[in-house]
Amino acid sequence: MNTTTQPILTATDLTMDYAAQAATPRTAQDQGAFAPHPLALNRVNFTLHPGETVAVMGPSGSGKSTLLHALAGIITPTAGTVQFRGANLAAMPDAERTALRRNAFGFVFQSGQLLPELPAVENIALPLMLGGMPYPQATSQAVLWLERFGLRPLMAQRPGEMSGGQMQRVAIARALSVNPAIIFADEPTGALDQTTGHAVMRLLMDAARANNASVVLVTHDPNVAAYCSHTVHMRDGMITNAPPRTVAQPQPAPLQGGAR
Repeated sequence: MNTTTQPILTATDLTMDYAAQAATPRTAQDQGAFAPHPLALNRVNFTLHPGETVAVMGPSGSGKSTLLHALAGIITPTAGTVQFRGANLAAMPDAERTALRRNAFGFVFQSGQLLPELPAVENIALPLMLGGMPYPQATSQAVLWLERFGLRPLMAQRPGEMSGGQMQRVAIARALSVNPAIIFADEPTGALDQTTGHAVMRLLMDAARANNASVVLVTHDPNVAAYCSHTVHMRDGMITNAPPRTVAQPQPAPLQGGAR
């Protein structure tokens, strides 16, 4: 990972106050900008460089999944900004932000979140088709991903006919099918046994490196976090440790080649 390039993703002073967002305008005005209760995110700063892999760890309720969802544009924080390649996610129209999540971001969750009614090949092809690719081309590319992951025999099987490890492999293939710049993984091995979990992590990280994709990985397992280049720890909505990396000093103008 080359930290002399410009960051691909930058979060500044991210604050997430679910209670304030749920309050009526009058209630929010009466209570001030933020009510005196715990914040899901409390002025979090986060930087991700091209090809970098970062694990986010912390106890339950520490804010790690909220951080991932904010970085990916799934939720809009109460305050602060998230910028992807210099563009503010919150300032984008909904359609543009949706397209960004579909074309530039890949997602792997604990359950895989495959569509149960679709066979493996169509689950992988789905994001390609949503991006406008014709069905024959999308499914042909999906077959190539199945072959790459040794899953060709599962092509016509639906998720209910697969093991947990097989479903996660299909989910990783789906996430990578759009050649994403960033893969967001939320407890991707949480539902797997240790041996299968390590196999899935090796597959995920090898595929990310091969595609020069960055990875943000939420996990409670230090053995899983060890697959990433470094780990940040969260507690009470805050990052409690500085990333152990050396980043180049700010430059007067953007460097060339900072984005994929």
